Amino acid sequence: MKKHRVDYSLVAMCQCFSVSRSGYYAWLQRKPSQRLQRREVLDEQIKTLFHHHKQRYGAERLQRKMSERYDLKTIAASLRRQGLVAKAARKFKATTNSKHNLPVFDNLLQQDFSATAPNQKWAGDITYLWTDEGWLYLAVIIDLFSRQVVGWSMAERMTTDLVCDALRMATFRRKRPKGVIVHSDRGSQYCSYAYRQLLQQHQMLGSMSAKGNCYDNDPHHQKRTGQEARN
Repeated sequence: MKKHRVDYSLVAMCQCFSVSRSGYYAWLQRKPSQRLQRREVLDEQIKTLFHHHKQRYGAERLQRKMSERYDLKTIAASLRRQGLVAKAARKFKATTNSKHNLPVFDNLLQQDFSATAPNQKWAGDITYLWTDEGWLYLAVIIDLFSRQVVGWSMAERMTTDLVCDALRMATFRRKRPKGVIVHSDRGSQYCSYAYRQLLQQHQMLGSMSAKGNCYDNDPHHQKRTGQEARN
């Protein structure tokens, strides 16, 4: 009632909550108990420390950082009371599995990521994103002429369908061009029979980076080194 005193009349709020005006004024004069005061001080300390550590510390880590010794359950209760939830740590997830016996394509690009027209060279890759529903994998196809994403696909699992769907979207959006060099790493998804058949079906040329060389699949690296050479 005190919080909404400016917006609503006291008489209306007393009627709504079935309290008397004298009872409300008596409550205003009443001081909070020492226990409540200590809890408010603790909540403020924990809130400040929680945000200081970028909302990544839970009760156990906050306990080690506090100057005074508090019970772990007390700190956890304060976090719950204030609705403070630590962010989940983002663990590294590998998106390339090159330890397989599947056939690979030759490296047709040789770190030359330049193009003079659309649909000459495409590059595919897989990354991962953290969402409220958990980890999602994202496969993209980029036209190296414009650096635009021409195809993409997202799924909960890193399967062959993930990269095939991205390639299908790219071919559909670009009206099924032929002779395109489609470059990727040596991940098992790109070496799969289904992906190779899809390239053959659309008369495209597969290309793969050299083993253990991340720069063979990085158009930004080529762009930087090209600028350095001109300088």
